Order: sequence, then C-alpha cells, then structure tokens
Amino acid sequence: MTTRNTGRIGVGAWALGVSALLAAGAGDLAAQRPEAGSAAAGYAVVDADAVALTGVTLIDGSGGPAQRGRTVVIEGDRIVAVGADGEVEIPGGAEVMDLTGHTVIPGMIGLHNHLFYTAAGGRSAQLTFSAPRLYLGSGVTTVRTTGSRQPYAELNLRAEIEAGRTPGPRIHITAPYVTAGGGISGMTMLESPEQARRFVRYWAAEGATWLKAYTNIRTEELSAAIDEAHQQGIKVTGHLCSISFTEAVALGIDNIEHGLATNSDYSEGRGRDECPQNLWDDATSVDVEGPEAQATFQAMIDAGVAMTSTLAVYELFIQGRPTRDQRSLDAMSPAVREDYLAAKAQIDEIGRDPEEFRNAMAYEKAFYDAGGILASGVDPTGNGGALPGYGDQRNYELLSEAGFAPEEVVEVLSANGARVLDVFDDLGTVEAGKIADLVVMSGDLTADPAVIRNVTIVFKDGVGYDSPTMLADVRGRVGIS
Repeated sequence: MTTRNTGRIGVGAWALGVSALLAAGAGDLAAQRPEAGSAAAGYAVVDADAVALTGVTLIDGSGGPAQRGRTVVIEGDRIVAVGADGEVEIPGGAEVMDLTGHTVIPGMIGLHNHLFYTAAGGRSAQLTFSAPRLYLGSGVTTVRTTGSRQPYAELNLRAEIEAGRTPGPRIHITAPYVTAGGGISGMTMLESPEQARRFVRYWAAEGATWLKAYTNIRTEELSAAIDEAHQQGIKVTGHLCSISFTEAVALGIDNIEHGLATNSDYSEGRGRDECPQNLWDDATSVDVEGPEAQATFQAMIDAGVAMTSTLAVYELFIQGRPTRDQRSLDAMSPAVREDYLAAKAQIDEIGRDPEEFRNAMAYEKAFYDAGGILASGVDPTGNGGALPGYGDQRNYELLSEAGFAPEEVVEVLSANGARVLDVFDDLGTVEAGKIADLVVMSGDLTADPAVIRNVTIVFKDGVGYDSPTMLADVRGRVGIS
C-alpha cells in the first residue's frame, strides 16, 4: 500500500514572507457574503443562518469512499456537523433541504484557471463577466490564475468578488508570465537575475501570490526568481520546457504545470536551457512505469512539489476525442463557435495520436499512485474548447477514464488544490470546522462521472448559489467578455 504524501508544500524561507503574504491579501479567508442588491445576491438562493443538507451521497475530499445517507449542517459560513441522517443535531430554525438522490463534494479548487481565454482564429479575450460565473456555477469555488495577461483587471475582479458585489470564486493571483529569449511576446522577457528579483518584488507588493515561469526561462533567472519569491512569501510554478521537471525541483520550484507533455527530462541530448523541438514526441513515448518516469516522480515527491493536471485542454488536440460539448458550444459567441468547430474538424483528421493522450493520463495516475500531490485545472486556452468551469468538470471525467476512483478524483480536484495553496485548514474537504464550500449535483457521481455536470446549487461561504441560472447568463458571451 502506498503512503500518500499529503503534507503542506513548503520552503525553508517560507516563514520570512508571512507578513508580506498577509499584507497582499492572500490567505485571507474572511467570508465573502453577497452585498444586498448586487449581481452576486441575484444568484443567491440559500442564505439562511443555519442550513442542513440531508439524504446526500457525500464524497468528502479526504480520499475516503463515498458515504450515503449523510447530513451536512452549516451555520454561518462554516460546516458545523457531518454525519449519518438522523444522528446529527440540526439547529432549531435551520433551513432543511432534503437532497435525497444528490451527491455533495467539496468546492473544486482550480489550480490552472485563467481569467483570459484564447480560441481558434487567433481570438483572445479577458473574461471578466463570463469566467467568474462559469467557474462558480460549475462548482469551482477557488481558482489560481496561473499566469495573467491583464493582472490589474484580475486584482480588481478579486476585490469585487471579495466585497460581495460580483459572483465568482476566490481568486489567487499569479503575476504576468516570465520567460526569456527573443521575439515578440506579451510576457516579461527576463534578461538577468537582478531583473527577475525586481519583477518578483514588484508583483508581490501588488498582491500576486504566485509566479509562473514559461517555456524558455533560463536557469539563472528562474533560480533568482524562486529565491526572491520565497523571501517575499510567494510561490513559483512553471509551464516548463527549457528546464526539465527534475531540474526545476532542484532549483526549489513549488509546483509544475501540465504533466507529461511539457517534461524535457526524457529528451536525450538536450543542451542546458534548451527547449527541444520534439518535446511532445520525446515525452509522450516514455514508459510511465519505467525508471526515468519514476525518478521524476521521486524527485518531486521528496521535495513536496505538486503536479497540476490539465487534461481538458490537451484533449482538444487529439484525434477523435469527444470535444464538442453542447454546453460549451452554447456558451461560445457565434464567431468563436464557428472557428472552433472548423479547427476541431481538422484536428480529427491530423491531430495528435490518441495513444499519446492515454499515456499522458497514465503518467498522472502513476504519479498519484507513487504518492505525488496531483491537483487539477482547466487552462482555458489553446483552440477554445476548454471553457472555465466546464473544463474543470471535464477533468473529473478524464481522470475517471484514466483509472482514478471517484474519491481519488474528488481529492485531486479539491483537497490537493487546497494543500498546494496552503488553505487546507479551511477548504478542500467536507468536515466540521471548515468553510462551507460545497457542490450539490443531481445523481450519483459514484455511478456515472457525467453527473459532475449536473450541478444544481453551489455553496460558497455557506451561501447557496443557483448554478443553472448563473450558467444560463453566459450563453453566447465566451470570447467577448
């Protein structure tokens, strides 16, 4: 039996940055109640002082099996009791909701959940209106942006959500991307370790709590950025290529994005700080049970470095995959939808081999089975088929296809994200004392992964929001706002 590594991910200098972290607003989990008359309040359908959810099938995020016939009691913004129906004391005057036939899981925590969106035809948009509604309405109650294009738009949106005026998830802000090399780019091109440190200090002061390195980052700049970030009390993740997973672990990185297809550990003859041209081919052909892959896993596990799964965005580039979800098509603006369907028709003819995708899924399962901390995010970029929220739900289905049991997938989508963000004391599982972030869905999720799409109510801070109405309000808007 494998012993799971579920400890906090930390760094030696972490304590040095606690005051800076709190000053930036990260980790402040004060209740986000909807302001009267606001857009957020318009979606609130359960806002009682005490609420009891009875008769549910509960998958609590701990990794343990589903529990049937359970009652969850909420007072204010916290869960106060969880137990068998009829054995839990329900406060007098509580709103009792009979949810027989429903499944409850913790609010999902998306670790690669941008607030911008890219699509076929070169389209791009900052989804200030639709992304927060899609995330919250789909059951994603906390996100990390994992790379910003309009960081001040995201900081301002976070403030509006925290004030209770705008509906949406908790937002952990990642600074603009950092990379290196020439060419035209909207990313910050780091030219020296000193510039890297200056960049980190600036964005930590502005309220970012994560930094993201991109594919052509160099060792000296990444090393300096990680060191400075840890001094400032923030963390670093990366979409890597020029630096391999094991090399990044040795530098002290906290999290690595995307899994197998971005790992240059398996590219023979690669030079220092070189992003191999055949990265995908090299990576996806590796034996996930072989010594090379296992060495990567062990290095990450020993250092407490998590991996973020983003299967929903990679699926879009694979031949013959079921990536024409009607809900997503309806949410797209007409022009985005037309270009996406045209792109998908081409991919079904000339896209990547489905066997490569199966190997990428197996890589993540092998990492998890070895004791690694696997979290999840949608990454709503690429050709536009992975939408905020809907793509997070698709990750549940894909991880199930990869062989994860329902309770394991829920742990990946909730508790492990909370561990990476250092909010596990308050979020990630359904247990007494934690914040009441819950997803209610119609049906038995243990019997059918597609039930993840049947969200009826999403509780955030003990307030229940009307998921179908929230999602209906974004139809035709993705790609515009």
